[in-house]
Parts: sequence; C-alpha cells; structure tokens
Amino acid sequence: MRPKTKKILSIYTFIMFLFFYVPILVLMVYSFNDSKTGTTWTGFTFEWYAQLFSNGQILSATKNSLFIAIVTTVISALIGTLAALALHRYDFPGKKLFDFLFYIPVVIPHVVVAVALLSLYGWMDVTLGTTTVIPGHVALTTSYVIFVVMARLVRFDSSIEEAAKDLGANGWHTFWRVTFPLIFPAILAGSLLVFTISLDEFNISYFTAGPGSNTLPVLVYSMVRQGISPEINALSTIMILLIVIGVIAAGKGMGSSNKSR
Repeated sequence: MRPKTKKILSIYTFIMFLFFYVPILVLMVYSFNDSKTGTTWTGFTFEWYAQLFSNGQILSATKNSLFIAIVTTVISALIGTLAALALHRYDFPGKKLFDFLFYIPVVIPHVVVAVALLSLYGWMDVTLGTTTVIPGHVALTTSYVIFVVMARLVRFDSSIEEAAKDLGANGWHTFWRVTFPLIFPAILAGSLLVFTISLDEFNISYFTAGPGSNTLPVLVYSMVRQGISPEINALSTIMILLIVIGVIAAGKGMGSSNKSR
C-alpha cells in the first residue's frame, strides 16, 4: 500500500470513529453536568446519578427491560440453536420454506410485528403486561441466533463427532462434550446480540406492554418529549458501561475457550 493511500485511509478511519463515538462521549460527560438543561456546562456533580437511583419509575422500567431481555435471550438462544442444528444437519419437507421464513423477522418493519401482535392479543382477549412483550421479542430475535450459529456450523468439522462416537460416546454425550463447546462462542455471540436488541426494542414494547409495564425505551421516549433530562444521560452512561463490560467479558471468555481447544 502506498504511503499516501495509507494516510488517507487512516484519516478516514479516524473521522469515522469520531462520528460514532464523539456523541457518546459528550453524553457521558454531560451526565456529570450540574445544569438541569444539559446544554451548557456549569459544573461537575453526581447529583443526577443519585436522583436516578432514587427514581422509582426508572428503576421499575429498568427491572422490566432486564427481565424481558433475559427471558427473551434464553428462549431465543434455545430455539435458535436447535433450529440451526436441524436446518444444518437434516433434510425434511419444507426445509427451504422454513429457511426462507427465518429471514422475514430480520427485514420486516418492527412496527408491523407490533401491530400484528396487538391485534392477536385483542382477538384472544389477552390482558397486556410485561409478559406479553416477550413473544414479540422472541419472534424478532430468534433468527439472529439461527444465522450466527449456522455460520459456525458451516465450518464445523463433523469428523470430530464421528471420532467421539467411535470412542464409545452416545449422541447425548457427543453433543454436550464435543458439539456444544465448539459452537458455544456462536451461541454466546447470538445471545449478546439478542439481549442488546431486546433491551433496545421500542415498537413492540410500546404496543404490547400494559399499564405500569413500561420498558426503558418507552419510558425514555416519554421523558424526552418533555426535554432531555440529565437523568437520561446518567442512565445511558451506566447502560453503555455495562454493555462494554459485558462485551469485553464475553470476548475474553470466547478467547480463552478457543485457546483451550
């Protein structure tokens, strides 16, 4: 690569990183701003973090979002992993149709899924609450797990399983001792993606959550309409830090898993 080209690419990369991360850094800095308006810097304070942890409405919405995201992640990871294994290993009638159908949740507008679920709940006379949000999130995110695990299975060496069976392992032990450890990084990556999407999902939560079952995105939307509160900056900062820590921990776990093999 010529030095001039390398320099241009370096500058372009630097500008792109600024574009993505400067707004996040500004948000984090202003979470310590003493001003209530959040537009001018007047001093350093932890007041908004103290108010955040004493705000029952935000804590309740956080609890709801985490509950929905965790349950959605577990269900989607289970269904997605089993579906990926079935699609990769077996031939059955309608396989191509099922393979196609799993692409639809990825490309369909989320608001369409939300309205469809709301109509279904109305037809079934279901009372809306926190749990009625979960089916929509699962329907939306399971495909992501399937795609990530399928990408790993394409490069999977099936001779390892055959060797385990030749050594006397049955199907159950082969899966848990050989197959699962090898595809676990893909399952973990898909699960992290599902957790992030579920935690951030607005449309389905807005349409299918009942009274008193607000999630964080819905609550933040209602708060932002009245102006940007410093508490939102504090909440966003905490969420960013937790996600970064989670990604780093998952990356180290996947790295140590690969080294052990």
